Amino acid sequence: MTHTNQAISSKPYLAVFDLDETLIAADSACLWSEYITEKGLASDTHLAEEHELMSAYANGTMDMDRYMQATLKPIIGMDSKTLTQLVAEFIERKIKPAFYADAISRIQWHKQRGDIVLVISATGEHLVKPIAKLLGADDAIAINLEQINGIITGRTTGTLSYQQGKVTRMKAWIDDHDIQFKGSYGYSDSINDLPMLEAVDRPFAVNPDPALALHAQMQDWTIMDWRHENNILR
Repeated sequence: MTHTNQAISSKPYLAVFDLDETLIAADSACLWSEYITEKGLASDTHLAEEHELMSAYANGTMDMDRYMQATLKPIIGMDSKTLTQLVAEFIERKIKPAFYADAISRIQWHKQRGDIVLVISATGEHLVKPIAKLLGADDAIAINLEQINGIITGRTTGTLSYQQGKVTRMKAWIDDHDIQFKGSYGYSDSINDLPMLEAVDRPFAVNPDPALALHAQMQDWTIMDWRHENNILR
């Protein structure tokens, strides 16, 4: 990360972005499940189970532990090098065409101001970290995957970066990096990220789901919609 462990003469702002449906016109975990099914690494049954579990996400009732256990099954026993190569191919084929142009512009706007850009997602770190790096973020927080001797176990570690867990992880990240911020911005599409948006100084509802849109209107938050067709980098 660019600013880690170095003295900063003037306090920067922190800009926190959700990933799925906020910076990209898709859910990266869903695309990943589809991709590894296409590659023959998972069955159609796995894909159906992922879609069923994901259906609870919109109303905030997803069991994230169960979801991660189910979706990590196809890569249990895979070595980290193989996984990294697979993810790189996945990003090139499935993720790059889903970037919102306005999202990239907003990240660049923050970077030009000297702000620190942090992506926080309730998706596995194997997907989030390389995508965030490609988008130009300084760092990323995601669900941590357990590895033993470089082999994926299918288990997660630490606090899951989901709902209130995002706030917990964000505060820990700030403490670890020992940076004094002048203020903070937050961007998300989902009512699941209400705790995160309420934890920042300047919340933005980006491509909001109906529940978040209503809350944003009631709180007089700025609403941004990047979902127009010509805004996706296909």
